[in-house]
Amino acid sequence: QVQLVESGGGLVQFGGSLRLSCAASGRSFLRYIMAWFRQAPGKEREFVAATVWSDGRTYYADSVKGRFTISRDYAKNTVNLQMNNLKPEDTAVYYCAANYLSMSRSDHDYDYWGQGTQVTVSS
Repeated sequence: QVQLVESGGGLVQFGGSLRLSCAASGRSFLRYIMAWFRQAPGKEREFVAATVWSDGRTYYADSVKGRFTISRDYAKNTVNLQMNNLKPEDTAVYYCAANYLSMSRSDHDYDYWGQGTQVTVSS
């Protein structure tokens, strides 16, 4: 059974940092795209960042480029999201997701999802 379990969310001040982790289990993710999405209250879920598990290529939303870094850890089978210079508009529930083979910025294309972790940035 595939499981994606997020951790690392919390409350942080404007300009602070957080590191989210997604522990993946239940299958090999070698052919998968691993991504982070977020959903703020009253808004649709939006793409944040993605990485190709096999070769480490990365993709970012314009709103987080230069502030967030996605990476994968083979040994721990995790995907991490380092978030720096956080802003109040980054406040959302952050979700880890996995999609087989193809890169997509649409949440509709992703096969597996975690339960989400709350990130709150205070001003």
